[in-house]
Amino acid sequence: MTVRMSWEEFARSMGVEPQILENREARLLKEFIMDMKEPSHCLGCQGIELSNPNPVHHPSYELTPACNHDCIFCYSNVAVRLGKAPKPGYYGWGNPKAITVSQYGEPLISPRIVEVNRTLRERFPEARLDLQTNGSLLTEALWEKLDFDLVMISLDASTREKHLRITNADTFDAVINALRIIGSDKSVRSVVRTIFMPGINDNEIPRIAELAASLGVDEMMLQPLTVHELNVERLKKAGLDFDRAQSVRELIKTAIRVKKYIDVRISGCQLVVYRTMDPLTLFSARRVVREVAPSVKRERTWPTS
Repeated sequence: MTVRMSWEEFARSMGVEPQILENREARLLKEFIMDMKEPSHCLGCQGIELSNPNPVHHPSYELTPACNHDCIFCYSNVAVRLGKAPKPGYYGWGNPKAITVSQYGEPLISPRIVEVNRTLRERFPEARLDLQTNGSLLTEALWEKLDFDLVMISLDASTREKHLRITNADTFDAVINALRIIGSDKSVRSVVRTIFMPGINDNEIPRIAELAASLGVDEMMLQPLTVHELNVERLKKAGLDFDRAQSVRELIKTAIRVKKYIDVRISGCQLVVYRTMDPLTLFSARRVVREVAPSVKRERTWPTS
């Protein structure tokens, strides 16, 4: 009869204590993940509720799919080219915990940004209002007219030259100024949102964090890259290491490098899953990074025409 043993029992039968078989780096990654907080933007999102079998992102108000940047990784421009970009309006439900303006395009392009911001504040007074922007159009004058609780500004390079290669827009100085504006306003939670693109910007990320922190920014949201089909060649040409982009270990190691500069966090829906993994599984875990096109799982409830 075959006697089945656990791996711990097998190790001891060979005269080795189980903890010796563990990977030291794996333990450090696990400890780091367990200590990390969910991004401020993710609080209130269904994605951090493991008990929800079909979570969706918290509501958003989409203003326009247009953008003054043409980032090599952007899902919004893929959605536009495939005819799948959402129409302007509110995508969500009543009594939301948070609303993002917006997930597609650059909201500050729209002349309706101030009007929509005020309408959302009046219609959903208890909701946290998050602005997601590339920051290039944010000025002191505009900021005085806006009323958000959290602002995420995208920055994926630490120099003007690299920023231009990633965004195809010479707006680095304007983005830095936007980080300075929100970083100096302590009534708002300020976040720099950076996409992890190994081979393209992984060595830039600690410098981005240091720069953002020097401007008073509260938090870095470090997001793994999703490769949409129409961006594959652009990313390949830019030098993306597709293998490392799939590695959870590489993402966490980069976050550890950044921690000494700023309060770094990774996507909450992924963080809660990583916490359930044992150290060795986490160490070897890989993400599926390729997708066809993004889609909105929420219904457009306002306006309906």
